[in-house]
Amino acid sequence: MIPVNFDYVAAKSVDEALELLGRHGADAKLLAGGHSLIPLMKLRLAVPSVLVDLGRIAELRYVRDEGSEIAVGGMTTYYTLASSEVIRQKAPLLAEAAAAVGDVQVRNRGTIGGSLVHADPASDMAAAVLALDGRMIVVGPSGKREVPAGSFFVGMLQSAVAPNEVLTEIRVKKSQADSGAAYLKLPQPASGFALVGVATRVALAGGKCGEIAVAVTGVAPKPFRAASVEARLRGSSLDAETLALACADVAEGVEALSDIHASAEYRKSVAAVYTRRSIETARSRAR
Repeated sequence: MIPVNFDYVAAKSVDEALELLGRHGADAKLLAGGHSLIPLMKLRLAVPSVLVDLGRIAELRYVRDEGSEIAVGGMTTYYTLASSEVIRQKAPLLAEAAAAVGDVQVRNRGTIGGSLVHADPASDMAAAVLALDGRMIVVGPSGKREVPAGSFFVGMLQSAVAPNEVLTEIRVKKSQADSGAAYLKLPQPASGFALVGVATRVALAGGKCGEIAVAVTGVAPKPFRAASVEARLRGSSLDAETLALACADVAEGVEALSDIHASAEYRKSVAAVYTRRSIETARSRAR
């Protein structure tokens, strides 16, 4: 299908983007990389009358090493994340998830901010940011605010960013000594979207699991932290039996998705397997 007619404006700064959003109200949509919004417009599931393009705002494209965290601009592409030495060395989970997104064209144009605000239930980046205890910096008419990753994904295709706000920055924890991370997914063959994806961060203490974060995407209406798995494994030796028992219930209490690609039961079953594999891989990388 063809989108309905719309006006196009390229904002030159965050302030200008906010002014345009305020002027046009609900008729306006922000355009980042376009790989989430444009397909919806072609299907007429999104029908904005004004597109406000963020692509010319250079101040939103960066990767910075800042103390115990890595700061990433909202318009930073997947390719930049996957290839950045700073990310690869100090937040490798983010690089691994970015490298798993779509194909070369998508990785070169798609942005981390666009992905997170779109809040696709199968988002690779959402799982990584959740596992890294990410913090989103959002700017709007009332100023700047911070949203933790655990509160950012509200529901199916719904994030905590208001229509008149811009996600300007994502901050994640640096990897620590004696820690490892991994992102594994079972992709839908045609699109590359995760039928199931699991991001894990493990920190060892005295040979046991001192800290663990497990985030799952593709299974439920929104990506989620597997709190029950984390609680069972924290303080354990991460032996095979303990892992199997803990991971078996990773989707317990979750309203799993069922569609033409996979049933809810299949997604739950695969989630258990991929959670175990992701944890095993993260543990093997701990250093």
